[in-house]
Amino acid sequence: MPSTTGSTRKPFDGDTTMDIKPIKTKADYRAALKEIEALMHAKPRTREGDRLEVLVTLVEAYEARHYPLDLPDPIEAIKYTMESKRLSVKDLEPMIGRSNRVYEILSRKRPLTLKMIWALHKRLGIPAECLIRQSKKARAA
Repeated sequence: MPSTTGSTRKPFDGDTTMDIKPIKTKADYRAALKEIEALMHAKPRTREGDRLEVLVTLVEAYEARHYPLDLPDPIEAIKYTMESKRLSVKDLEPMIGRSNRVYEILSRKRPLTLKMIWALHKRLGIPAECLIRQSKKARAA
């Protein structure tokens, strides 16, 4: 079946070999996504499942290179975690300090310390890479 996107990617035809090439163009990317969609119900440890796994890996690499996601602002990440886990200011006290300190952090009046970053990462699972970034206010100054 010829591709309408101009891609040279061949659809999976049940052959025992995989004809998979790197994703270099948007047409290759679209064709790979279309093929992934067709293989979504493939069982693991089958030829179709293996092909799906390889295509997903290639698409993830292409997306990471062409559509990088920026880490969220540290304060926004804390607020999001509080909301999603239904945490109160009181719940953050063991990681940040008394409630007035928590409010200072959340209002960007005081920066996070290394000790706070470590505790928030360890107890709440917020990525440390996100927490060590400067907040938007600090970057704007």
